[in-house]
Amino acid sequence: KINLKKKELCWTTFYLLQIFCNTHRDKVISLKALTGTYMKSSITQIERRFDLSSTHVGLIDGSFEMGNLLFLAMVSHFGAQLHRPRFIAAGCLLMAIGALLTEYKISYDMVSLCVCILLLSACVRESSSHMWIYVFLGNALRGIGETPVTPLGISYIDDFAKAENSPFYIACLQTITLLGPMFGFLLGSYCAKLYVDIGYVDMESITITPKDSRWVGAWWMGFFVSSSLLLISSIPFWFLPRSLPRQGDEKDKPTPVSLTLDGIDSYFIVSFLCITGFLPSLKRLLGTPAYFLLLCGSILKFNSFIGLFTFKAKYMEQQFGQSASRANFLIEMVFSECNRDCSCSPDEWDPVCSDKGITYVSPCMAGCLSSSGRGKNTVFHNCSCVSTSFPPGSSTSVRLGQCPHAKDCSRSFTSYMAVSVLSSFINSLGATPGYMVIIRCISPDLKSLALGIQALVTRTLGGIPAPVYFGALIDSTCLKWSIKKCGGRGACRIYDSNMYRVIFLGLITCLSGTSYFFIIAVIILLKRQFWKTDRETELQQVKASKRSEINAQSDAPEERVARSRSPKLSSGTKECIVLEKDLEGLGEIS
Repeated sequence: KINLKKKELCWTTFYLLQIFCNTHRDKVISLKALTGTYMKSSITQIERRFDLSSTHVGLIDGSFEMGNLLFLAMVSHFGAQLHRPRFIAAGCLLMAIGALLTEYKISYDMVSLCVCILLLSACVRESSSHMWIYVFLGNALRGIGETPVTPLGISYIDDFAKAENSPFYIACLQTITLLGPMFGFLLGSYCAKLYVDIGYVDMESITITPKDSRWVGAWWMGFFVSSSLLLISSIPFWFLPRSLPRQGDEKDKPTPVSLTLDGIDSYFIVSFLCITGFLPSLKRLLGTPAYFLLLCGSILKFNSFIGLFTFKAKYMEQQFGQSASRANFLIEMVFSECNRDCSCSPDEWDPVCSDKGITYVSPCMAGCLSSSGRGKNTVFHNCSCVSTSFPPGSSTSVRLGQCPHAKDCSRSFTSYMAVSVLSSFINSLGATPGYMVIIRCISPDLKSLALGIQALVTRTLGGIPAPVYFGALIDSTCLKWSIKKCGGRGACRIYDSNMYRVIFLGLITCLSGTSYFFIIAVIILLKRQFWKTDRETELQQVKASKRSEINAQSDAPEERVARSRSPKLSSGTKECIVLEKDLEGLGEIS
């Protein structure tokens, strides 16, 4: 009966762990799609929706790290003493609420000209109504809700699974995590093709296409989908028990320590809080040259990674969607004599494309006098700037919308993606060795502290400021800013692609390249340490051999002295002893 009960407990634990892992897996997929890649894939749509600069968008993206780090220590410390599955369920619910804390419906209110002139400052304040703050708060709320996922989820599995099964469960979760970015970008790509007000407006009346810089995709739809997934995946967590029977009745199972090679190991950030003598331990840790150099290299590397990951989609859109020559010509036509008599507004942005593949800021800037068609099929005729730019007899008409990019951009894009995939693969090779070097270059009692400090510092100095200063530098390459309804600068319409490429890729290269100098310094330092250790070992061996030789030489005279001091028997005494032994032998025989 006892064996049957043990088997039932083992099977119960096994099935509950399967439920927990499957639920945790689904939650991780939706979490990664929501908070990670989907937010970054929707950067351009959010920027256009709220007329924000790249700096503000970078601040919104960094709010996730702010909320996560703000409550990470407290949640990880107290969460281990509470009902962990329900704590995770509450985190899912909080993330779902954060996903819905957005305002997505665009409203166009017509205001008379005289009102805008009289109340210009009030109109600007109304136009920039700071609704993006709700997106900021929602993203921070999702960061807070994500806090209990990694530390409590992995510790729950490790506490109640067999020692040989625990790594398998955790590895499954980490492997499934890789699917999150894929689903996030696919969802972002699909939502970007849909108009933001889909279902509210007649799509036939929309005169712009997804290739237009004024297009705003249905970015809110992805957050709604992710929020629904989070709500659904949180339901099973509410019904899981606080504790499970240990598999195999492991009574003396050691306290779990989660070592996940994800780069953002939040479980270690809290472990050092319980270490007695924190400041002396921290001083010892930062006083280790190899660890300090690795920490500096990790900060720079993480800055470049976050900057690239945040604005990579925007870079590909701007770089391979509009060539530099077209952008320069577009700006030049603003000050051309062919449209001087048209009294065009310099703030207007309504791009049109000629048959020669040249994009103009607006039909007015192109010098057009008439139009035909409706909606997306509108064509403008008798454009004076088009006629002066090309030989007589050429078409002087332009069609609505920006010109598509050239074929050479497609070839360049293919080469860029190939190099990007190769560089990502090479960079990923150093993740595991980096963790192993950190673990091996310090004393064993500082391992948890070292990993916690590394995760905390890299996320604080890399995850939060990197999107902000990357966005500020990208804003410096803007050629044409949009103007809000009643004044004020909005989102950027077109960038100087040459400067964009130099600044974006140059900054990433500088940060990554500088990090390699720290890594090279670590390699040299460790080589010297190993050489010094080997040298000391050789010297100790030589000293030990010399000592053994000296001891052997010192033992030889002592043996001679001992022999000389031992009493010597006379020949008569020796003969008597031999005779007694012979007589004893004869007696035994008889």
